[in-house]
Amino acid sequence: MTALPRPLRPFLRFPRVLRDNAFPVAPEQVTGFLAAVDLLGPRSVADVRAAAHALLAPPPERRAAFDALFDAVFLGEAADRPADAEADDELRVQDDEDDGLLHPDSGEENPSGEAATAAEVLSRRRFAGETEADSLRRLARAAPAALPRRRGYRRRAARRGGLPDLRRTLRQAARTDGEAPRLFARRRRKRQRPVLVLIDVSGSMKARTEAHLRFAHALARAVDRIEVFTFGTRLTRLTRAMRLRNADQALVAAAAIVSDWDGGTRIGDALRAFLAVPRFAGFARGAVTLVLSDGLERGDPAAMVDAVTRLSRRAWSISWLTPLAADPGYRPETRALKAVLPLVDTLADGSSTERLCAHVLSLARSAA
Repeated sequence: MTALPRPLRPFLRFPRVLRDNAFPVAPEQVTGFLAAVDLLGPRSVADVRAAAHALLAPPPERRAAFDALFDAVFLGEAADRPADAEADDELRVQDDEDDGLLHPDSGEENPSGEAATAAEVLSRRRFAGETEADSLRRLARAAPAALPRRRGYRRRAARRGGLPDLRRTLRQAARTDGEAPRLFARRRRKRQRPVLVLIDVSGSMKARTEAHLRFAHALARAVDRIEVFTFGTRLTRLTRAMRLRNADQALVAAAAIVSDWDGGTRIGDALRAFLAVPRFAGFARGAVTLVLSDGLERGDPAAMVDAVTRLSRRAWSISWLTPLAADPGYRPETRALKAVLPLVDTLADGSSTERLCAHVLSLARSAA
């Protein structure tokens, strides 16, 4: 691949630097900026700065921060991260069915996590080869029979118990000249409960992201009804990608859809956004809900408590699986996770794929 000429590098680097510092820059703005520079045939850096102001449109209150980043990229001056570079308060929701963006409202942010941040860092991810395959294969084989079930609305024949099956009984009587030597019965079928998987892809969960996606893919291949979402500074639906037969292809598809890998953490806003979309909120009704996150919330604890409260009213169970619980003496440290602990059915060890699989396979035993 031919290397990019050195004079052109700052022009492509500048939009990335802006996004890293929480300036919302759309691809169309970048294209317009480059076209404006080409049209002006800039005689000085001032012309480039004018094109950047016109096409990249920094907010008036952040003009100084914008200019500092411009000087750092084009003039080589050292510039620290601007003090006013805060994340966009609007959490974005991406659905893998239509690749559209929805924009539910989110509340104010108030720091409560020590190692978490709300800064949005958009990037793409490449995944390595297969890992912990044995545990995943065991999960795929055992999950259909081990996951909790509920009574459905359709009925099936039963040897004993249940309600009388008058249709079968009368049919038998018609064949025996009106005598009914046996009273047939029927009972409601049992259906597998739906599964909802919410995966934290923020920077604090970077070491476990790939393993969590492979776990979700194995689960998606094993159960009838499942929905998979990722959250960081955005909420993204990955169900279709996780339904692909090959795990590596599923992860490649996920890498193309999710754009907030290794960024900030806004758990409360993400769950609120999930519940704000009626179609998504319906996925949680009666579902086995698995939250794969360390719980290091950067936002307002009240938002997370409100969202988990509403989610717990819809879901059949909520299991919060955190890698921090690998220590037997682990106790939640953040205010947000402490507050939602009474609303969660299980706070369990999620430090390895083997632990995740064992927890899922134990759900039916716990229900019994």
